[in-house]
Amino acid sequence: MNPGNSLDRMISQALIIIGEAEYLKEKEAWNMVVRRSQEAVELALKCALLWAKIEVPRIHDVGPILKQYAHRYPEPFKSQIPRLASISRLLRAEREISFYGDEQSGATPESLYTRDDALEALSKTNEVLIECQKLIEMEKGVR
Repeated sequence: MNPGNSLDRMISQALIIIGEAEYLKEKEAWNMVVRRSQEAVELALKCALLWAKIEVPRIHDVGPILKQYAHRYPEPFKSQIPRLASISRLLRAEREISFYGDEQSGATPESLYTRDDALEALSKTNEVLIECQKLIEMEKGVR
């Protein structure tokens, strides 16, 4: 399989997921917006790892790996890696809670998130998607 096709497929899937998050925003399902945002970020950043020919791990937060291999990326993506890794870490922390709630307090996932939380997650996710799309388009076929 052509790696370029895999990259396009992965970014397309991340865009579909963020589309689902936008739909869920309209339904005021704030917790699910956060969850889908995390999933889109994870997929987009895994696409960036694949772009750099880095084995994609089966973990949800690949930010530390991006930072470890930052030297494999061109500017301006390289300079964005600390921010992208931070977004990945922040949304990763919300992954289970946004879906299952807070076990300790017994709070449901729906009660834990607000519109502002959802909008922040969407905004951060769009930052990641834009940077990953630029990376793929910037050197498509040139690597």
